[in-house]
Amino acid sequence: MRFIPRLIALCCAVVSAHGIAAPLSDLYKVREPVASQQPEEREEAMRKALDTLVLRLTGEPLSSDKAVAQLREDPQQLVSRYAYEGNAVIVSFDPTTTERALRTAGLSLWGADRPSILTWWLTESAEGSQLVGDAQESAAALQAAAQHRGLPMRLPLADLSEQLAATADAVSSKDPQGLREISDRYDADGLLAVLAKQSDENWEASWRLWLGDKQSQGKASGESRAAVADKVMLAVSTFLAPQYRVAPGATSEITLEVLGADVSRFAELDRLLEPFAAQLQRVESDRLVYRLRASQEQLRAQLALARLQEVPADEIDTQSIGADESEAAAQADNEVVATDESDSQSVGGQTDSGQSTGAQMRQSQPAEQGEVLRYRW
Repeated sequence: MRFIPRLIALCCAVVSAHGIAAPLSDLYKVREPVASQQPEEREEAMRKALDTLVLRLTGEPLSSDKAVAQLREDPQQLVSRYAYEGNAVIVSFDPTTTERALRTAGLSLWGADRPSILTWWLTESAEGSQLVGDAQESAAALQAAAQHRGLPMRLPLADLSEQLAATADAVSSKDPQGLREISDRYDADGLLAVLAKQSDENWEASWRLWLGDKQSQGKASGESRAAVADKVMLAVSTFLAPQYRVAPGATSEITLEVLGADVSRFAELDRLLEPFAAQLQRVESDRLVYRLRASQEQLRAQLALARLQEVPADEIDTQSIGADESEAAAQADNEVVATDESDSQSVGGQTDSGQSTGAQMRQSQPAEQGEVLRYRW
């Protein structure tokens, strides 16, 4: 196990050199509009900010539970700082304190590691159709809505080839294949297609989401592009949250084995497993063994973010795994025998004692507990 601290230190160097994807930034920072900087106005804005944060973390509105109501009555206890910016107050909640308080209140929380959503947003108006690209001025409203609802959204470049492909028919189609072909270059986890139309002073939008083998769809309307974007992002966040949030007490003990891991992947995996308080038990070549508490469905959803593939029970190469363990045990036996070889001629039965010690070393390895899940990169 002395190898594990060295592995973690090496991972930190690799992460800083290669920069794997980071968790969603500013998850605990909320922007709320205010009419003034009066204390009463600020306190109400903080309560609204807590409501917004709870929606981000749970996918559900703040409940009327007594413990939760007490938090809403005095949200200042969860705030690390706040600052005014124009006609809004920016409230920064302390992540550790807030998470502990919400879990103590019995809420199931969704962590900072979230699926990236590539959004094809096509706007139709009297002037024609426009695909919203990452560098366009119209992208600001969509990006603000995604941040407000806790979604790591990405927008395409909207170059000529993409504008020709992302037509109204393609964006509104039930089959995402046409969009998938032009989405590969972005390597996102999910695909969101939105067809938004402006009529007089109102906006209406129909949307479809595809993430792995799951999909959802809906409609939204608002008085502005920003309003309808916020409703779309809220609907998407509400759909995704139940698949990732970790419920207190609704867990079981799981042994997780990951095959094909390398140093950089270890760091990414360690971060993904943080919500489950995972403990690394042993490292064997490219095989990592963790022990944690989670529901299988939540763990599977979380591991999908790293593009890990589950290994079916009937495909597990037990011979290779057994060979690795036998080789390790044999090495332990040989070390003991080599140490006592000089004394074996003068003290009878010493070799048998060495073999017994080797067996004890093999038995000291942590045994697999609970359900066993195996994944491969």
